[in-house]
Amino acid sequence: MIDVRPAASRFHTEIGWLDSWHCFSFGRHYDPAEVGHGLLLVLNDDRVAPGAGFATHAHRDMEIVTWVLEGALEHQDSAGHHGIIRPGEAQRMSAGRGIRHSEMNASATEPLHFLQMWVVPDRAGVEPGYEQVDVGDRLASGALVCVAAGDGSGAVHIHQAGAAMWVARLDAGQAATVPAAPFAHLFMATGAASLDGTALTAGDAARLRDAGEVPVTAVEPCEIVIWTSDAEVRR
Repeated sequence: MIDVRPAASRFHTEIGWLDSWHCFSFGRHYDPAEVGHGLLLVLNDDRVAPGAGFATHAHRDMEIVTWVLEGALEHQDSAGHHGIIRPGEAQRMSAGRGIRHSEMNASATEPLHFLQMWVVPDRAGVEPGYEQVDVGDRLASGALVCVAAGDGSGAVHIHQAGAAMWVARLDAGQAATVPAAPFAHLFMATGAASLDGTALTAGDAARLRDAGEVPVTAVEPCEIVIWTSDAEVRR
């Protein structure tokens, strides 16, 4: 019901300007047993050097959510969208029938640390779209915040009614509850916590299947990212 994956067990890409850890198969890293959990296909934990980043590249039929942990990320795309994303701001890009974009460290002197997550859409060929919303005030309360969802409950909307992304920023001793779902993926973005008695530190993940509501308590200040899914991608 709960499968814990230590940070060091992730796939790893290091190419000078980029230090990236992948929770699932990505790029040259492929394992048929590690191709997502529920409707979540990609969760990359990326650190980008100052002034560097991902040059213009293409995506199609994917819901892409970017969450910055440190620094600032500059986004530009072929649909004319441009934004600077900072901690506490959720960004959603719907690739739909096709879009090209770049993602750069917006600073020439400071590092960038962000998560990028891909969810399979529930319909193909939608109009490419972009959305950016600041949820920092909501996170300051210590509550579990629905950042992205396809059912209208999230701060940003994804084209997948069966998936939702949740974030909690907890001080030591504060607790949150992993929502009950057929599939849930908890990622420790920063800090340390206890998931129903199991210790987790930054970079660790837990994959839950029909586990019900599960308590998670901060051992030290931490940030937790959770994806819930009502189905699994057929492979």
